[in-house]
Amino acid sequence: MTATTALTALTALTLPTGPAAEAPRLVQSVDWLAIAPVVITAVVGLAVLVADLFVPERRKPLLGWISVAGLAAATATLLPLRAGDRGTFCLTGDPTACSYTADHFTLVVQFLVLAGALVTALLSVTAVRETRMPAGEYWFLLLSSAAGAALLPASRDLATLIVALEVASLPAFALVGMRRGDRLSSEAALKFFLSSVTATAVSLLGVSFVYAATGSLHLTQVADRLEDVPGQLDTLAMAGVALTLVGFAFKTAAVPFHFWVPDTYVGAPLPIAGYLSVVGKAVGFTGLVLVTVIAFPAYSDIWGPALAVLAALTMTVGNAGALRQSADRPNSAVRLLAWSSVGQAGYLLVPIAAAAYSGRDQIGATVAYALMYAAVNLGAFAVAALVARTKPLHRISDYRGLYAERPLAALSLAFFLLCLAGLPPGIIGLFAKVTVFRSAVDAGLGWLAVVMAVNVVVALYYYLRWTALLFRTPGETAGASGASGASGAGEPVAGARTRAPWPVAAAIVLTAATALVLSGAPQLVLRFASGSLFPQ
Repeated sequence: MTATTALTALTALTLPTGPAAEAPRLVQSVDWLAIAPVVITAVVGLAVLVADLFVPERRKPLLGWISVAGLAAATATLLPLRAGDRGTFCLTGDPTACSYTADHFTLVVQFLVLAGALVTALLSVTAVRETRMPAGEYWFLLLSSAAGAALLPASRDLATLIVALEVASLPAFALVGMRRGDRLSSEAALKFFLSSVTATAVSLLGVSFVYAATGSLHLTQVADRLEDVPGQLDTLAMAGVALTLVGFAFKTAAVPFHFWVPDTYVGAPLPIAGYLSVVGKAVGFTGLVLVTVIAFPAYSDIWGPALAVLAALTMTVGNAGALRQSADRPNSAVRLLAWSSVGQAGYLLVPIAAAAYSGRDQIGATVAYALMYAAVNLGAFAVAALVARTKPLHRISDYRGLYAERPLAALSLAFFLLCLAGLPPGIIGLFAKVTVFRSAVDAGLGWLAVVMAVNVVVALYYYLRWTALLFRTPGETAGASGASGASGAGEPVAGARTRAPWPVAAAIVLTAATALVLSGAPQLVLRFASGSLFPQ
């Protein structure tokens, strides 16, 4: 008997034949359309990095426009996915357990992320050229972070979720410290890095505990198995849930994990500060929604009260920090926006906490509020970038009389601030706050609704104070000269007007137009709050 014959006979004896012999299919088909928004963003980032090696210095601005075009194309690919019924990278034994799902929640958050990155790119085109930051590295890092942020809302297993979170966060460290030789920039990058690494370590420890207790990483399977955890593993599962939530609380800048925010925003380039305030926050809240509402509903009696307390603390501390900002202090405008973003994070936490008591339909309120906040906060940073061209100290007092110098920019900033305050004509801000407030009441969290109402009234003071300053008579404010002298020479003369670069103007127009449309037809966003974004 030859070797070939013997091998054939052995195979016939050991392997079954017929229908039972069909092995599970291990090769998966990839839904390329579903993952197109992430893939396009990542591929354009790599293309820009490679092109930077060959493009001469005088043509480096071209890399920025390639990045803008790539982000616009990635955003456009969301249109064919609007049905929200796609999934890929699924388990062969359980087709309902997929690692990537393009449902309505995913598409809304991906739109927020990619559109926010697009506005950031428009603001960055001028900033990269004028501050002489390395173009290739800057655009590669921005696109890489945007790709990770776009991947995260589609992630439906804990491993993909953590990887997406880090892909979104790691490039952001370098972007914050991109201004070489700037002490504030280096300090901001270090604080951001240390806090984020700590958050990741805590999250990974929690995920490992959850996996040990359930034997799965897919969110739906984790949810099913946490319903019936053996008694000896219940403490381990509970610790895993708690540690995972603590890790994501770092990312959302919830109190007491918020200390890195003001210094990071001040030290980062202004477009990146705006990016972190919107896209970075969206990443943290998206991860928090996925792990609480989809993976850990069995422990809602633990994370529900915890998130309610975090929401109350976060909005209170954030608004208190914003109130303390002196108008004549250098960087006071950026610090006020930073503390304001902490306060807004508290409002965003309210519907997630409410979901523990009255179901996942409450998550729509967080999504609606996040969309409103993204448009108006990026708009505020866009106006700040315009004002900083002639008044680089970023003081609130620098905005005195802005209406006389730049009436359209002043009107836009006033509208953005009124939206954040929840006052007319910022109707979308008012309706978004009412939606969040209603979610707390419907969940029986009356005490949290009262805390939120008090904080909304407190926030009116510093938003309206800044708004009123825009329409005052131009001139020096008390103490402005002293603050200027303490910060060094080189500040342009107050009132000196330069032509607004059209990319910055385009960013202001886009965000203002979006906020106006949403204020005129708030149902475009608020309809997401009326029903579930997730299949039951």
